[in-house]
Amino acid sequence: MSTQHPDNVTIPFFSESPVLKGDDEVKEAFYVFSHLGCEEQMWDYEGKEVDNFVVKKLLTRYGHFFENVRLGRDVRLTLRVPNPSYERAEAKVLLETLESIPRSFDAAKIFYGDDVAPIFEVILPMTTSHVELNRVFYYYKNFVVGKQNKSFFHGDVTIAEWIGEFKPHEINVIPLIEDLPYILNCDRIVERYLSDKLVEYQRVFLAKSDLALNYGMIASTLALKIALKKLEDLEERISTPIHPIVGFGSSPFRGNLRPNNVDSILRRWRNVQTFTIQSAFKYDYPERAVARAIEKINASKRRKGEDLDYDTAMEIIRKTSEEYRTLVSSLIDIINEASKYVPKRRERKLHIGLFGYPRKMNGSNLPRAIPFCCALYSIGLPPEVLGLGCLNSKELEFVFDVCGEDIVDGLRFYNPKVHEIIPNCVSKRLKFNFDFEIDERHKAMTDEIIEHGLSEEKVVRCAHIRGFLG
Repeated sequence: MSTQHPDNVTIPFFSESPVLKGDDEVKEAFYVFSHLGCEEQMWDYEGKEVDNFVVKKLLTRYGHFFENVRLGRDVRLTLRVPNPSYERAEAKVLLETLESIPRSFDAAKIFYGDDVAPIFEVILPMTTSHVELNRVFYYYKNFVVGKQNKSFFHGDVTIAEWIGEFKPHEINVIPLIEDLPYILNCDRIVERYLSDKLVEYQRVFLAKSDLALNYGMIASTLALKIALKKLEDLEERISTPIHPIVGFGSSPFRGNLRPNNVDSILRRWRNVQTFTIQSAFKYDYPERAVARAIEKINASKRRKGEDLDYDTAMEIIRKTSEEYRTLVSSLIDIINEASKYVPKRRERKLHIGLFGYPRKMNGSNLPRAIPFCCALYSIGLPPEVLGLGCLNSKELEFVFDVCGEDIVDGLRFYNPKVHEIIPNCVSKRLKFNFDFEIDERHKAMTDEIIEHGLSEEKVVRCAHIRGFLG
């Protein structure tokens, strides 16, 4: 699933400016389908301006491609909509988005001459309850489609007779679950949502970035492992296929999914059905390597995940998340100052969500996950290590069995000189009693930042070395 997360350093060749927006995102959808081999593009209505006529534009501009590659069958567009429970200012965008689905159906029917829906799924972010999912499902079914049989006024024709039939008759609603308590109880949310429905399958989207931002990389990784195991158990219990999606970025903190790391991810996360392909993956590596990596992901089959000691994992989640939040509270001023130099790559609105953006910690604001990571990498302090210092040797061994590769990959961007600029209370908690290698090119660049200060040019040069912004 290609997404619009702005973690790329390199500006796409088709973009008219460094900030991707509007018509460039329509070009992007065609590019990922036609050149990279992605099977799905998330079309994001949450927190940004978006083109409502993407289906019509794709089919009219690139008809030669979509004549042979069927939109809605061979490739798909999946809409991420605002959640009115937490995004009140964007609440009616949800309704507008749902109303656009039958219009997109009509555009595809004119092009193809049949009734295959080009859009039939939506993603609801910040899901905390089956009730929210049902509101979206039944609003579409009962109001968007259901109104077609009503007359305009007594004795007049029905809406469908004048406007035309509304299809598809139903849509699938995918919960995007982002906060720790709900991630750990995702199976209950999904089971209650499916209790009155007969579906072919159910997709469940588990977040990584915001989970890591709020609780640390270690806690977020262990929580996702627990959640995926619970979804496996749910699938067996209710005899309905559950297809998990995970939101991985290219930085180790946000998932560590890169074209040169696909084999490791597919092995360690073998019970995932769909992986997000974010912007750094698509644009910060050679196109041929990207396409080969996506082909490998597409060819892989989901398998059962490994067993995890639940009690041990939960205790480590508790300990490391507390430690992480304490350290980040002490680093807020440094993070916010460094994040000013992180370049924008997508046009986004302020996101007011489940955790609130800007994120508040200890009375101060934090940036979003990508600039947060970029700020810390740029001063030689990889965020993956925040929280490690509270673990004993046995717990550290447990963590390394699960995400040791991510920790070591993050430490490539560590610079020992960072201790000169961070608070002592943080410095003394950074303990690395294991071997790792430092990227000397990145260290030299962060030496320059630590000794002479930040600039956007230096931040970008560091990011080019890493292969992602944050």
